This record gives sequence, C-alpha cells and structure tokens, in this order.
Amino acid sequence: MLNIGVIGCGAIGRDHIRRLTDIVPGCQVVACADYFEEAAIKVAAQYEGMKAYKTGEELIAAPEVQAVVITSSDPSHAGYVLEALKAGKYVFCEKPLAQNAEDCEKIIAAETAHGKRLLQVGFMRHYDRGYAEMKRIIDSGELGAPLMIHACHRNVSQPDGFQTEMGVSNVAIHELDICRWLLGDEYKSGQVLKVRQSACSTKGYDNPQIVLLETQSGARIDVEVQVADAYGYDIQCQVVCEKGTVNLPDPYAVVKRSNATRSFPILTDWKDRFIEAYDIELTHWVKTLEEKGEPDGPSAWDGYAACVAADTLNRSRGTNQFLPIEMMDKPALYK
Repeated sequence: MLNIGVIGCGAIGRDHIRRLTDIVPGCQVVACADYFEEAAIKVAAQYEGMKAYKTGEELIAAPEVQAVVITSSDPSHAGYVLEALKAGKYVFCEKPLAQNAEDCEKIIAAETAHGKRLLQVGFMRHYDRGYAEMKRIIDSGELGAPLMIHACHRNVSQPDGFQTEMGVSNVAIHELDICRWLLGDEYKSGQVLKVRQSACSTKGYDNPQIVLLETQSGARIDVEVQVADAYGYDIQCQVVCEKGTVNLPDPYAVVKRSNATRSFPILTDWKDRFIEAYDIELTHWVKTLEEKGEPDGPSAWDGYAACVAADTLNRSRGTNQFLPIEMMDKPALYK
C-alpha cells in the first residue's frame, strides 16, 4: 500500500481523499494538512487512521508519508513541491505547477538533480476519454496534419479575489496544456485579447478574453476564455486537420423531448465534468509508481511549458502584439 499525505482540504482535496480511499486501489491516505488546521482536523476525523498535521512541511517530513498530493492554494504549490522533492518523495501537484516560470525552473532543476522523475502535474484532461480519443486520431495521421484548434472554456463563477490574469494562468492553463499535448508541438508565440465585455461581467476583471497561439510547426489556436456568468461549465475543442476535423464530445446526457423542445442538461461543476478523468488519473498514478517506480503522466516540463505560455500571454495583454514564447532547453529527463 502506498501511504499518501494530502495537503489542502478544500473541495478538490476532500474529493481526492475520497477518491484515493474509496476508488483507487493500492493506496491509503494516512495524513492531511491545511492552512486552516481546523479543516484538516475535521477531514481526518472522518477517516480511520488518518492524522492531521499543522503544516504541509510537517506532513511532507512525516516518516509514514511516502507520496504527497498537493491540492492547496495555487501560490503554495511550488514551495510544497520543492519540499517534497528535497525529501525524495513522490509528489502529485494539481495545476498550476507554480505561479511563474522561474519557480517551475527551480522545480525542474531539483528533480533533474535527483536523477529520476518524482513529480506528476494534475492535468487530468490527458485521462479524459474524449481527449484521449482525439489524441489517438490525430497521432494516427488518418486526417492528415493538424492545422488549427478552436477551443473554449466557459465557467459559471469565480471566487472573490479573482483577477484578469488568472483567466489565463489559472483557468485557460488547462487549454495551454491540452492543445500542446494534442498537437505534440511547442508554442512559438501568443497573444491575449480583450473583447466586447459581457453586460453580466461587472466584477472588475476582463471577461471574456481570447487567447491566440502559434506553434513551432505553424498551427494556430484560438481559445475563448469566459470565466464567469456563462450558462454552465462548458468545455469545447475542435481540431481542424488537412482531411477532416475531430471534436471533443459533450459529456453523456439523456436528451429530453417535450413541449416542442429538445433539451439535455448542461453541467455547472467542473468536478462533475471530469469526474471519470480524475478517477483514471489517480488510479494510473498510483499503479505507475508501483510498477515503474516513477510517474509517467504530465511532467514538470509540461507544467513549465504551460506556465511560460501563460506568463507570455499575460505580458501581451494590451500590446496588440504576438510575443515570442521562449523556453529553456529541454532536459534529457523529460525527453
């Protein structure tokens, strides 16, 4: 059994603890921690044998913890990851890996110095069946080379304190990762644009925004980012290839016909949209650690690439220019 400690007892942290306890075989959650100690104590009390720690650092250092899952607030990710790597422990970190590319580079340096992969980043869309089938079709070459991606990320609301830049670095970070993964290509340049603002968007941040990207091979990507006041949680993606297109399927839903209308429900919660992907992701993570001794999912390099793109896009805001997306040389560990 892999003994896991979870840092962060908010919504996703509690959901991952449930998942690791009830669904994922070969592991057990033996510890948890949260910035608000009372939250960790409350969660630990719900599970037999789970200990609540006052800080994430104490949890990482605990001898019974073999692997760490980080679901705490975004600004805390890099510090906890570096602490886990220093301790030589496996670590699964929810996105984003860090708040900026500089911190990602520190993480890459620490993992590279260790000599093998210890880290996986929580880009769960790699494990969504729809995206996985899109990737298979693109890689097969049956539709020819991919030319363009049209995508959108629509959400219902954001918490207090949300800022314009977070629409790229915290929300569209998933598109920055998944588009790169689907194409098997690195980014060359990018730009983010403010468009006509929704009358419903009166909370002080730009909404919607449009992200534009060009890859090294010349493929073009546009992403509509609507972080709040949309009709639901709606993720769309279409890849245009030389000989056809491939579309991300909508989640399964029963279609209702009544009163001269045809309708089906639209999800409003991201946890529901990707619930199966999360199950598959963490099951694969634990199984891979057991069988291979290191993770093979989204790496520190993937986290870094998404972060560099996000940093560049946010710098481009208001310039009306595409800015170059410049990355360091890729270490051999991630090739």
